Amino acid sequence: MAKSVRVPITNVFMNGDYTGRILVGPHNRAMNVILDTGSSALALDGHKYHPDPAAGDKTTALAQTDRYGDNSGWTGAVLKTRVGLGDGAAQVAVPDANVAVAYEQTSNMFRGADGILGLAYAPLDDAYRMPQDTWAHKYTGIEVSHGERGDIQPYLTQLAGENVVSDIVSFYTKRSFVHTGSGDPVNDPLNQGWMIVGGGEEASDLYTGAFQTVTVLADAWYNTNLKAVIVGNASPIAVPAHGPKGMPSNSIVDSGTNSLNLGSHLLKAIIAKFTPGQQALLNASVFGQSYVSASQLDFGTWPAITFVLQGDAGDVRLRVAASDYWQVNAGKVGAAAAAVTPGQAGLAILGLPLMNGYFTIFDGEADGGRGVIKFATSKR
Repeated sequence: MAKSVRVPITNVFMNGDYTGRILVGPHNRAMNVILDTGSSALALDGHKYHPDPAAGDKTTALAQTDRYGDNSGWTGAVLKTRVGLGDGAAQVAVPDANVAVAYEQTSNMFRGADGILGLAYAPLDDAYRMPQDTWAHKYTGIEVSHGERGDIQPYLTQLAGENVVSDIVSFYTKRSFVHTGSGDPVNDPLNQGWMIVGGGEEASDLYTGAFQTVTVLADAWYNTNLKAVIVGNASPIAVPAHGPKGMPSNSIVDSGTNSLNLGSHLLKAIIAKFTPGQQALLNASVFGQSYVSASQLDFGTWPAITFVLQGDAGDVRLRVAASDYWQVNAGKVGAAAAAVTPGQAGLAILGLPLMNGYFTIFDGEADGGRGVIKFATSKR
């Protein structure tokens, strides 16, 4: 019987984005890694993980280099070493996992995290064979990109060899921004959640009711078709079906984005559906990038924002409550910030504000391997 692994996650180290703990190397070094459904490589910050070949880390002549949508990126040497997921008797470990240790990185890459774990399933991931040991020689990103192109199995694919269905990852989250209360944010339950690798539907303690199933058009970024947006009981705002050039759809659902990131035209159309007073607060936070006083927000008067997406059995309506698109006690007690950001024209990145009200399963096994995303009401 296939196994699933439940991993505690927190939003504290990345100021909103979630990280989970893995245990790396012969010394079982605990590393908090960014959880990213938009990439597939496992990479560690070379300032925080130092390979120990004498103890069992195996260096290679392989290197990887990667870049992300926010212009962050890294270049690193590929090691083979043990990587464990989960705790105690429930832990699953890959004894010879492929791990890139980054020795070249942008300043905005890892920040408070120790690395990144790509959760977008891929049987193979790009790697480059270089003339010599890549940890010893540390080739630049440009040199690596001119190496002999090949591929390696990413960590999730390697988990399949440990009897874990690696193409199913589920999330239980509560916040988009770190909740600041009277105590230590690390111990605040609002800043904690769960990731389940290899399952999700069995975790009935985390959700209630039936799942709604959203169609995935392409699994590179869990691409979806956003059909309309509804503010409260207002008339729907139709969304053009075509996405920006190079993108196979008009929207993606992304655990690694802590906002509703929307093109300016759609964003302005949504804000226009609010009352004038509500518009002023949203504009101040979204476009003015300023905090507002939480005392100005009476959530009983704020409408939900409903995203209508193409589903496998008809349209799926996912409701984002005001308490999710606004984040109270964000940055400091009594302050609030909108978890809504302006983004690329024609593309909606539906991040944590959408997921926080739901238990979300990214199921890459369904629909002939193209995948689906399943949403059930969260037991928050």
